[in-house]
Amino acid sequence: MKVIALVVGQLQTNCYLVIDAASNECLIIDPGDDADLIMQKIQDGSLKPVGIVATHGHFDHCLGVLELKLAYGIPFCLHKNDLPILKRMPSSARHFLGIEVGPPTPVDHFLKAGDNLSFGKESLEIIETFGHTPGGISLYSRPNQVVFVGDTLFAQGGVGRTDFSYADEITLKQSISKLLKLPADTIVYTGHGEATTIGEERRFHPCGNNAVKMRK
Repeated sequence: MKVIALVVGQLQTNCYLVIDAASNECLIIDPGDDADLIMQKIQDGSLKPVGIVATHGHFDHCLGVLELKLAYGIPFCLHKNDLPILKRMPSSARHFLGIEVGPPTPVDHFLKAGDNLSFGKESLEIIETFGHTPGGISLYSRPNQVVFVGDTLFAQGGVGRTDFSYADEITLKQSISKLLKLPADTIVYTGHGEATTIGEERRFHPCGNNAVKMRK
């Protein structure tokens, strides 16, 4: 498995191209904006996108979905609990960035815990990591020891905001505790900022219950 990280949009979201090296098939995770940049990387690597996944429904993880879906004719996947948040994308983009965007792209497949997304010979397992949003997910590959966590967990003890009306701090801590049970060497690809490891993050909140720094 190969991972290409791209920083996109005004909120500096990490978009990931997760690639099966044998077939060049890939998943696009969290295309928060800058679809042209993402498509250029896909073209440069002769990649074959097979699906788009949002770790949660916030606009800064979904603004590039429509253009990519139209360009490649591939499905868009999200957890059903975050559909109401996705539907707020125009008003959220207006509020936070002062920009006008069209309605969100319809979701083709709703994901749930235990689902597996396959591309080439690789696959990612869906782990439900609610709290920052009601339908946040992480995508895990045990053989490759990598997990994509969206805004659930950040490097150096940071976690996603829970001051939204639909967020829940206790649930988020439970989700973090779930992630921290993964093998220590697991690389954690976050929604913003630098990658980290499960072992490193155990230093900051070993049981998922310590006070942690809030991030967007």
